[in-house]
Amino acid sequence: MKNVSNKIVLVTGAAMGLGKLFATRAVAEHAAAVVLWDINGDALKETAAELEAAGGTVHTYVVDVSSFESISEAAALVRDNVGTVEVLFNNAGIVRGNSYFWETKDVADIEKTIAINSLAPMYIAREFIPGMIESDSECRIVNIASSAGLVANPRMAVYAASKWAAVGFSDSIRLELEQAGHKHIHVTTVCPTYIDTGMFDGAKGMLLTPILQPEDVVNATWDEMTNGGPFVILPWTSRLNKVLSGVLPVKVRDAFLNLAGVYKSMEEFKGRER
Repeated sequence: MKNVSNKIVLVTGAAMGLGKLFATRAVAEHAAAVVLWDINGDALKETAAELEAAGGTVHTYVVDVSSFESISEAAALVRDNVGTVEVLFNNAGIVRGNSYFWETKDVADIEKTIAINSLAPMYIAREFIPGMIESDSECRIVNIASSAGLVANPRMAVYAASKWAAVGFSDSIRLELEQAGHKHIHVTTVCPTYIDTGMFDGAKGMLLTPILQPEDVVNATWDEMTNGGPFVILPWTSRLNKVLSGVLPVKVRDAFLNLAGVYKSMEEFKGRER
């Protein structure tokens, strides 16, 4: 697939950050329709207005992806009013911190993180994969996970757990679709380190691992997605850390990642205001 021209594209968490950039790229490539999901109705309207001014055909839905019912209702509306989603970006995500796991004051933070980062991509994919299977066109699913889904990290235990689940789910459905013979559907799992979108304000860059720029992540993801590739892991040090985690004794691995600053990267995390 060279681009998303004439495709129906759906982006979750589309009002800002990576989601807005993915939607903007889809409009630039003349997608047949770009469907925007976000819980922030005001920001969603602003983004939609910008994309429509750029010539896009845009459909907006205020969706709480932590709720199965909200996902199910919105998905039905998309199928009825827009059509078969051919390119899906499971981009919505949250992070909570900065504390050790046992210091978590509100269990709702745990539940919300798992609901949005782990369960939502599953529920949303479940809504749209059947239509993709029935389609005779090239289809894509992009699941935005994290390098935290590849390597453990202190002060983000729940977030890491949610992204480990996302990685396992995403790559497993890739294999399932291949095994079932649905080779026109490709799944790409995206695992970046910290991105300069505001979501990880205060997080520190690590050895040879600067904070990533959103445009670089979007460009790398777009290339892998259109080519039907399985993984985006950014930057190269994340791939190295994954390899080292697999071959080094745990104590040696921990010493290296601690020295590289990985295990201290969340100590000053603030994040985006809720």
